Formats: sequence, C-alpha cells, structure tokens
Amino acid sequence: VGNTASCTSEGFLFIFGGVGELLCQMAISFNVLMLIAFNQNQEQFAKKMERPIHIIIFTLALFIAAIPLSTQTYNPFCGYCYYGVMYEKCSSDKDEEELCIMRGNKTVEFVMSLTYRVLLFFVLIFCTIAMVWVYLHVRRQELRMQRYNFRQHNTEKHKESKRIRKILSLYTLSLYLTYGIALLGVLLPLP
Repeated sequence: VGNTASCTSEGFLFIFGGVGELLCQMAISFNVLMLIAFNQNQEQFAKKMERPIHIIIFTLALFIAAIPLSTQTYNPFCGYCYYGVMYEKCSSDKDEEELCIMRGNKTVEFVMSLTYRVLLFFVLIFCTIAMVWVYLHVRRQELRMQRYNFRQHNTEKHKESKRIRKILSLYTLSLYLTYGIALLGVLLPLP
C-alpha cells in the first residue's frame, strides 16, 4: 500500500540492501581466506583492502539497484515492491482479457533477474570454495606440525582442524539456509 514513489523507494532499498548483503558475505569469506590461508594480519588487510572492498560493494549495489529506476520497473508484487512489469487490462471489451504493460520494461526485468541469479551463484560458490580452502590449509598445517611432534604431547589428533571444520561448516550452512529459497528460485527456469 502506498504510492508509486514509496514503492519505487522500497524496491530500490530492497535491491540495494540485498545486493550489498550478498557482496558483504563474499567480502567476509575473502577476509577469512586472506587471514588464515595467506597469513595476512588484520591490520594489513584493513589498510590495503578493506576500503576498496567497501567502495566496490557500495558502487556495485548502487549501480544494480539504480538500473530499474530509469525504466520505472520497481512495481508492486505480492505485497512488496520489486523489479517487475505492471500490467493493466488494455481492451474495454469484456470477452477479451488482453493485458498491456502499464509501467516497467520486460527487458530490464529479465536482465535484473539474470543478474541476481548470476550474483547469487557466484557468491555461494566463492564462499564455499573459500571456506574449503581455509579448512584444507588448517588441516595441512596440522599434519605438517604433527610430523614434528616426537613426544606425542598432543594426544588429541586434529583438534584444531576439527574445530575449524565445525565453524566453517556452520558458516557455510547458515549461508545456504539463508539463501535456500532464493537458490530454489535460481534453479527454476526464468519466467
């Protein structure tokens, strides 16, 4: 409920926040990968990479959210405002139910849908690969250190890699659970 301007602003903020959140998830995975697998400390990462990453996230989210603004493609859809075409009955004849596009653009709707699907797949694949890479790095380090453990101080084998595996599995599982419905939508054919 509302007017066209409120619907447009809601749709813009929804897409801006959604794309920004996906890219932030990817940035968090990249940060963990750089810290653990590539031995970079947090201060180095913050000085060299954090600001450019935030600028890229903000710019890309703003660009993607602004695309439907120019073609008035943010329209009401099932109780919220999203990119899509708004149809209205064209003919005045009661027998014919022909619908015409009242507001929006089918091409922009298709491009936005495709962009979101590609971004979602890319983020999920990147985050999964990054977490597997971090786990394998910790596991290799643990195996390497075990070769030098002559006195068998540490009787509990692979304690650190098990702990890391649990943390990374929970992170990746929560990411997939969060985007499970969206992932199902991605797997279904385009409208």
